[in-house]
Amino acid sequence: MVRVGVIGGGQLARMMIPPAVNLGIDIRVLAEADGMAAQLAASQVGDYRDAETVLAFAENVDVITFDHEHVPQEILRQLVDRGVRVHPGPDALLYAQDKLLMRQKLTDLGLPVPTWARVRTEDELQTFLDDNGGRAVLKTPRGGYDGKGVRVVSAGHEASDWFAAVAETGANDGLLVEELVEFRRELAQLAARRPSGELVFWPVVESVQRDGVCAEVIAPAPGSAGRVADVAAGIAGQLASGLGITGVFAVELFETTDDRLLVNELAMRPHNSGHWTQDGSTTSQFEQHLRAVLDLPLGATGTREPHTVMVNILGGPSEGALADRYADAMAMHPTVKIHNYGKDPRPGRKVGHVNASGTELDDVVYQARAAAAFFQD
Repeated sequence: MVRVGVIGGGQLARMMIPPAVNLGIDIRVLAEADGMAAQLAASQVGDYRDAETVLAFAENVDVITFDHEHVPQEILRQLVDRGVRVHPGPDALLYAQDKLLMRQKLTDLGLPVPTWARVRTEDELQTFLDDNGGRAVLKTPRGGYDGKGVRVVSAGHEASDWFAAVAETGANDGLLVEELVEFRRELAQLAARRPSGELVFWPVVESVQRDGVCAEVIAPAPGSAGRVADVAAGIAGQLASGLGITGVFAVELFETTDDRLLVNELAMRPHNSGHWTQDGSTTSQFEQHLRAVLDLPLGATGTREPHTVMVNILGGPSEGALADRYADAMAMHPTVKIHNYGKDPRPGRKVGHVNASGTELDDVVYQARAAAAFFQD
């Protein structure tokens, strides 16, 4: 039996387990102490930042992949040097780990991105602000997600704490500053590429953010057929070939008020914007990722229904567990599919999601939102 090693024991690894069983694949997980996938798969508890631990884990699997992008480059390269198949590889993953490197590479590839700069001082930040409308988005190059490591600034001194923290590291690579883009909505293009080159795309989707966290996804994005879909897929295709990406990846995009598409973020793994595929597509992103990293033929990416809506369960109930509320939610919304991450409820935390599909978008949106509401106080 083929063994796939997943580094990181979060919900993405957890959601790879059912399709792995169906495909006859043995999933092994290198999980943090509280990794959720460790409850369901053969697992090893260990630190993904420790080379000895990761190299020992890799000895018992056929391919290594990830549920996050934080494994250090030096460890990834040691794996490759030992002949371990790693997907996505370090040369590609580098651009999902460091936003400054990503912005520079995308610029070099001629892909559309917001106006940006590397800034190391308050004065450099102030100069960028003066040249770009007086307000901008500032990001830490590494480690930010779900709104963390991102702030809107209108004066250089507003980032004094971040500049001090970067300076303390000794490297002082600086911070990423970008224009504050005027956009009408956020989109995401999910795609998958196998090492031998086959590349497939799902329909482009619209994502709705609340407090920097993805709250809803509408698939396909309303009004995206034609130009928007073609441009989004074209951008993802250029990224796949230009960076050598393997596996499932997501490109988060801004659709601007002047009808452009700009690349916002890049994730080289199954992504929240693709959770709708579990119930709304012929092939889920989790099955596809396994196919891709093993260089198996990729599955069809069409939709099962005209519309699918995913709503994240954020925070969860103030008392009890999600499962305590299943019966009522199922009774009221029998067509909705519930996905539980096995996490303890906590304000703002993604603890699960629901998917609803159908022919009338307004009804599908209602069903998904109403079902999710059963699990949130």
